Amino acid sequence: MPKGPFLPSAFVSTKFSSTADKADFGNALLHFLEANCSQELFTKRLYNRLSMTFGHIAHYDRAGFYDTWFTRARHKAAFIEKTLRWPCHGDPEYTFSDVEHAIQRVMRERNYLARFELRAADELRTAELKDLERLEAKYRAQRPLEGATAANELATPTMSGTVSTPPEAPIQISLF
Repeated sequence: MPKGPFLPSAFVSTKFSSTADKADFGNALLHFLEANCSQELFTKRLYNRLSMTFGHIAHYDRAGFYDTWFTRARHKAAFIEKTLRWPCHGDPEYTFSDVEHAIQRVMRERNYLARFELRAADELRTAELKDLERLEAKYRAQRPLEGATAANELATPTMSGTVSTPPEAPIQISLF
């Protein structure tokens, strides 16, 4: 029983790869994507074949390929988009083009692009909210202490971008 939607009988063998090899690659890639690109599932075997399909190039090593495509949600979404746009060139007797077509079909059926784009948008929103919190803590004016007078307060920026100074504060014209 296969560990995915692909059966060896659906593919054509090549000189160097059996139909089972093709089915195993397709099933391994889909399993990897379903697991949100878990690094443990990105095996050397999966990397070797993936780096030769969908127009990818081999990076310096497996870690470089993984870092490029699978460490951030927006990169995963870009990987899915690139995979879906690839025209799958070649004759199945010499290439994995038949597996590429089958993977694309299943990726569309499972709506991978929308799923990964949602994850990317959520990751971006979380990061931006974290930045907003940090910036608000840094720049939002603190409430004045009870009994503080305008002369004791620091100059604060106004909405127009100019700095208002308390009336009692001396204005220095020149440092020299």
